[in-house]
Amino acid sequence: MLALVISPESATGLRLADVAEPQPASNEALVSVHATSLNRGELRLLAIRPKGWIPGQDIAGIVERRAADGSGPTVGARVVALVDEAGWTERIAVPTDRLAALPDDVSFVSAATLPVAGTTALRTLRHGGDLAGQQVLITGASGAVGRFQIQLARHQGGFVTAVAAARHAEDLRGLG
Repeated sequence: MLALVISPESATGLRLADVAEPQPASNEALVSVHATSLNRGELRLLAIRPKGWIPGQDIAGIVERRAADGSGPTVGARVVALVDEAGWTERIAVPTDRLAALPDDVSFVSAATLPVAGTTALRTLRHGGDLAGQQVLITGASGAVGRFQIQLARHQGGFVTAVAAARHAEDLRGLG
């Protein structure tokens, strides 16, 4: 199985390598990874993790093998997940409590942006309490987290002011 691993001797610091197939625990499903995304935090981890470590926290894919304990989605289910590591691989064992069903009308590529950025946006907005009718200021709005915050705050009834470079204005207005 192929994975993108840390490789200090590579010009990019990464290389494709053959790695062992994951061996799921009884509460883990085996997921075929169809898309993953890159987060700022992962870039920092690339500098401090050991050679051979497999990055990747956001994944979207299809369940190849259901968890042995019967929990979670069935074989063939489309899923998205937030994992601790090893998402930049062909297959990954994922605890079923970390898997979410992925609707057919959402692409794997779009879904792979959700776990870290989407949950970060949701968690930060929850600190603001009920946003209905409230003014919400979102700085760094053109980034992944900011884009999710705009949409979530508007969905909750907030009046959003987004701060970003002028070149992003039209695109951000389109988010709400």
